[in-house]
Amino acid sequence: MRKRIMVWFLIAALLNLTGIFGIVKGQGTVSRIKDIARLQGVRNNQITGMGLVVGLNGTGDSSKVNIQIVTNVLYKLGYTIQVGDLKPKNVAAVMITANLQPYLHNGDKIDVQVASFGDAKSLQGGILLQAPLTGADGKVYAVAQGPVYTGGYNAGTRSTTQQKNISTVGIVPMGALIENEVPVRLDVNGKLRWALNNPDFTTASRLAKTINDNIVQGVAKAIDMGMVEVLIPREKLTDPITFIAEIETLPISPDGIAKVVINERTGTIVIGEKVKLAKVAVTHGDITVKVNSGAQISQPASYSYGTTAIMQQNLLQVNEDSRGLIELPEGTDIGAIVRALNSVGTTPRDIVAIVVAIKEAGGLYGDLEFM
Repeated sequence: MRKRIMVWFLIAALLNLTGIFGIVKGQGTVSRIKDIARLQGVRNNQITGMGLVVGLNGTGDSSKVNIQIVTNVLYKLGYTIQVGDLKPKNVAAVMITANLQPYLHNGDKIDVQVASFGDAKSLQGGILLQAPLTGADGKVYAVAQGPVYTGGYNAGTRSTTQQKNISTVGIVPMGALIENEVPVRLDVNGKLRWALNNPDFTTASRLAKTINDNIVQGVAKAIDMGMVEVLIPREKLTDPITFIAEIETLPISPDGIAKVVINERTGTIVIGEKVKLAKVAVTHGDITVKVNSGAQISQPASYSYGTTAIMQQNLLQVNEDSRGLIELPEGTDIGAIVRALNSVGTTPRDIVAIVVAIKEAGGLYGDLEFM
């Protein structure tokens, strides 16, 4: 069977798209300010370190770098050992990373991730020795130690091995103690600044208007597409936390860019609610060509001394689906079109081709992005 799919713009088996799905025009999604913006100054900080995981069952490092690190650790503990005397296959050198959330205090605990940077085969069953974690400023903010959980395994012999997940990366739950707090300053000269997670001029304007309408007129102003500045009223200066809580729970309808994101490798299509179509006429048809073999009797001519024979002959059959040209009104939701295409069994690859064709024809109001 040979199948050729001819696609111009759209559509498979849609008798009346607008009658089935309709054109829905409604208000955007309502969110809280805290869900679409963050208060500038309140942020995570990355801390890193290097350490040793011990207690491995012969799955540690074999490199000279690992041996040198072990020698240095033992020296700090008061032991002097020659580098050539060590063969620490039960030890692995690891990098340690963590996110330090704001407003954590001395004695609080956070999770840390460890990852081998040598030739260790597995960190399963190991214990991370005490290791300092520093920030970008070089200051120690936490100290990590504890058993490593890998969520996988690597087992077997020289000839046969079996592995599940990646066993050279693990986590130490609540394995780091906070030793130094990160200073956080909320306001600058009596002003708060809200940074949008997805910068947009319309959303920034709406955020400022929402604060002015619900708190005090004139206290909020959009500085740019990603920042809104809020003046703290004089009566709120003594209790800024309550003022912030009032702002972050206010409802707002964020705006966004009309975009279609396509991943051809997985056949995934993500369509934003803002995406619309221009007025277009579309069609989609299938042509199927079948070649079958059939028996045919060959009769010789009279007085030719020939013999009757049975011969094979190819029978050609061409089927073409007859589907009319459909006109889609302006403003049709492309999401409804994709749902309709899925309902009649159109493959993701066909849908990708259709969406791309609509964009090339200038009928797609929005951006088309490929991953």
